[in-house]
Amino acid sequence: MTINPEKLVTVALAERAYDIHIGAGLLNRADALLKDYARGNRLLVITDSQVERHILPRFESAIAKAGLTAETFILPSGEAAKCWSQLEALTDWLLHHHAERSDYLIALGGGVVGDITGFAAHIVKRGCNFVQIPTTLLAQVDSSVGGKTAINSKAGKNLIGAFHQPALVLIDPNVLGSLPGRELAAGFAEVVKYGLIDSPEFFEFCETHVERFFAGDAEIREEIILHSVRAKARIVAADETELSGVRALLNLGHTFGHALEAQTGFSDRLLHGEAVAAGMALAFRYSVRLGLCNEADATRVTALLTAAKLPTNLCEAGAVTSGAELTAHMMHDKKVSGGTLPFLLVKGIGQTFLSNEVDLGDIARFLDSEAQK
Repeated sequence: MTINPEKLVTVALAERAYDIHIGAGLLNRADALLKDYARGNRLLVITDSQVERHILPRFESAIAKAGLTAETFILPSGEAAKCWSQLEALTDWLLHHHAERSDYLIALGGGVVGDITGFAAHIVKRGCNFVQIPTTLLAQVDSSVGGKTAINSKAGKNLIGAFHQPALVLIDPNVLGSLPGRELAAGFAEVVKYGLIDSPEFFEFCETHVERFFAGDAEIREEIILHSVRAKARIVAADETELSGVRALLNLGHTFGHALEAQTGFSDRLLHGEAVAAGMALAFRYSVRLGLCNEADATRVTALLTAAKLPTNLCEAGAVTSGAELTAHMMHDKKVSGGTLPFLLVKGIGQTFLSNEVDLGDIARFLDSEAQK
């Protein structure tokens, strides 16, 4: 693969189309990129306590060059912040600061910040605008693109939400330098997913360059982010709200993964990307069990995820329990229709497909066998 000089990706959604800018040092140019999204000289910024310490001062210095100031709402760091109480606090704060429908909320942070900010933008005064500035790899390659916004509930992950597309996405690979290794690895799981869906060449690229990626190679990181964003934008443009089934392919590993997250309490015990990694490995092994996929491909997937220090089984994910308990979590999945849960299976690397014929009883037996490993 060669580096694509194009650093602007457009999500082609007719009147809701928007641009994704990708470039090292982009955060330092936020003044020029955001001045047209401010009302007066004010930006309403939503971030979390981690980003507040490591990135927010740089962002504030950048926008100050255009005479802009930030009114900032700070969420607690972590998945637990994606909840009703924080959504209520955020919407109350926005109304206190006289947010208008013409305002652009700035989501400066990872997937949690982007999800809850986007949902708040959807519901405050029946809808205002927002801009995504993702600061984690997972958010840069996945959650900041596509307009899925949500909070979690006691019943499951992302069950309360809406499709609400951002007006702009700004991705600066340089901010990844402040990420803990575990967070970087969690995002890499979503990168690998794009290869497993329909691009065996990209999967091979990830295999070949995994060490350079984690060593901080700027060129490799930018290429991986760019490829991932282009893949996500293409799928979203083809199927914005998962009506045709094309966008559902992005959920590879997520049905298993969300069950693992539920089992571990939607907490930092298991990060979302870690759950997706284990879920993808499980999806490949289950496809081998069904005779759909050869074992060599499943072994390659496990090897790459292991090289990235990601979990690939129930024990490593900290979710060893009965298959019945895990499949019970799956029945809360938002994709359940008529009591049937569509499931993403594989015929090999780059050959993911959606099946409506999966027997949850057999899934439970498979997970029971996995719990013995």
